[in-house]
Amino acid sequence: MERKLVSPVVIDDVQPIEGADLIEVATVKGWKLVIKKGEFITGDHAVYCEIDSFLPVKEEFEFLRKSSFRRMGEQEGFRLKTMRMRGQISQGLLLPIRLLDGYTYQLGEDVSAHLGVVKYEPPMPAALGGIAKGNFPSFIPKTDEERIQNLSKEFASYKQHTFYVTEKLDGSSVTYYMNEGLFGVCSRNLDLEESEDNSFWKVAAKENIAAKLAALGKNIAIQGELIGEGIQGNAYGLRGQSARFFNAFDIDAYRYLGLDEFRELIASLELQTIPILDLNYTLPATLDEMLTIADGASVLSPAGKSVEREGLVIRSTDRKISFKVISNKFLLSER
Repeated sequence: MERKLVSPVVIDDVQPIEGADLIEVATVKGWKLVIKKGEFITGDHAVYCEIDSFLPVKEEFEFLRKSSFRRMGEQEGFRLKTMRMRGQISQGLLLPIRLLDGYTYQLGEDVSAHLGVVKYEPPMPAALGGIAKGNFPSFIPKTDEERIQNLSKEFASYKQHTFYVTEKLDGSSVTYYMNEGLFGVCSRNLDLEESEDNSFWKVAAKENIAAKLAALGKNIAIQGELIGEGIQGNAYGLRGQSARFFNAFDIDAYRYLGLDEFRELIASLELQTIPILDLNYTLPATLDEMLTIADGASVLSPAGKSVEREGLVIRSTDRKISFKVISNKFLLSER
C-alpha cells in the first residue's frame, strides 16, 4: 500500500490548549495537530499533510523554514515531524483548502503530486543501497502497514476481533524470495543485484537463506527487518547484522501464512521472528489509549539500557486486519 501523504479532509474537532492564547488543537481522523487560533473550525475542509511529508520550497511554505528545512539528497524542502507544543503532541500540518487552486477534489484522495509533496527519506548507508535489478516484484505485496490514526472510523468495529501484537523494530525492511527457482533479495522498494558489499545479501549468505527457501520446494517469500551495525544507529547495540521476520507469503496462492504456519516455517528455517508480545490481545477502549500503549522499552534493549521501541504492529489472527501504532515518544526523539 502506497502511503497517502497529503489529502483533503474534514476537520473533526477543534479544542483549546490549556494556557495557550494563540494556538489550539485540531483533530483529523485519529491525528491531533496544533493550529493557529481561529484559523479553522470544526467541519471545515482543509488539506492535511502527514508527518514525513517533504514539502517543496515555495513561498506558501516558507513559514516552515525555521523549524523544518532539510535537504534530501540534492533536493531542498521542509520535512514534517512529530512535535510537542505547549505540552500538546502535534503531528502533521493543516493548510487552507484554497491551496488546491480550484482543483475539484474528493475528500481523502491523494493530492501529494498536486502540491509537489513527496515522502522524506533519510540518507541511506551505502551498504544498504545496492544496485537495482528492478522494482519491487509485483508478485509480492510490499511491507507497509497503515497507521492506526488513519483507521479511526474502523477502530470501533475492530474491537470484536482478537489480535496478536509484535514489536515494530527500528531497522530496514527486507524481503527474500524464491520464485520459479530464482532467489531474490529486496529492499523496501527495489529488487537488488547480488553484491558482497550489500548488507541484505550478506545476511542472506550468513543465514544460508537461498538454500533454505529452495529446500521448501515452493514459491515463497519471507519478509522482515534488518537490524544491527550501520542500520538506524544500531539502537539495539548488536554486533554485525541480522534479520528478524514478521511475514511469510505463499506466492502461488497469493496469501500470507497464518500466525501458526508462519511461526512453524521460520522455526523450521532456523531463523528468528520479530518479538511477539501478545498472542491474545483485545483493543483498548479508545484510540488515544492505543497510542499510549505503543510507548515502552524495546524487548531488544541492550543489557542495562532502556531503548524506546518504535511501536507495535497489531494483526488479527486471521490476518484480515493489520495496522501499526508508532510510539509518540519514539517519534519525538527522531532527528
